[in-house]
Amino acid sequence: MNEQDVIVEVNDVSMMFRLYKEKVNDLKNFVIKKIKRELSYHEFYALKHISFQVRRGESFGMVGVNGSGKSTLLKIIAGVMKPTEGNVQIHGTVAPMIELGAGFDFDLTARENVFLNGAILGYDKHMLEEKFDEIIQFAELEKFVDVPIKNFSSGMITRLGFSIATIEKPDILIVDEILAVGDFRFQEKCEERINSMLDSGTTLLLVSHNMDQVKRLCKNGILLSHGENLVCGPMEEVCEQYENL
Repeated sequence: MNEQDVIVEVNDVSMMFRLYKEKVNDLKNFVIKKIKRELSYHEFYALKHISFQVRRGESFGMVGVNGSGKSTLLKIIAGVMKPTEGNVQIHGTVAPMIELGAGFDFDLTARENVFLNGAILGYDKHMLEEKFDEIIQFAELEKFVDVPIKNFSSGMITRLGFSIATIEKPDILIVDEILAVGDFRFQEKCEERINSMLDSGTTLLLVSHNMDQVKRLCKNGILLSHGENLVCGPMEEVCEQYENL
């Protein structure tokens, strides 16, 4: 693989969490117990020595049962979490959609959140002003633009988040199960936009339990189980292995 073609490098990544056995209800007692070394815990590895590369313009899926480490891996790639071991190298701009409502203030209106969330994604205000109507129209929220999003359904929030994240074509689009929240018609609309982005060179990292969707959108992928890499390669083969677990 030509190094210049690689846009995501995951190098021997492991992620360990400490699961404390004692239940501590407040931060003060937690700190006191920790200083006194009265807290016992066991180490839980959500990811164990994961390595792979994704080419520029590639569509890459991540599959596995709940608790296999998919979302943790996406958060590490997006820079939300730092791995316990290993590292991730990103060669481009990232638009992450890894948690419903992330980057939104639920007390603000859809209009206000377009500019807040857009700023978090690195978009400038002038561009957002120019693209505002397009964002709202794609999200189908023309009648709710000045309504606080705390009154929105999960599907409405998904539509707004996806519309903002994809109004510009990032180098890397990261999507974690979030499209499953929208209705079937909007999912098709999102897939059309994703395919258009792929055609123009955007790299897609997708987590989904919808095997048909993963096969449609992704060329290659990885199957995780208990934080370990079971198989990495063509998406059809990865899905076949997953379905035979």
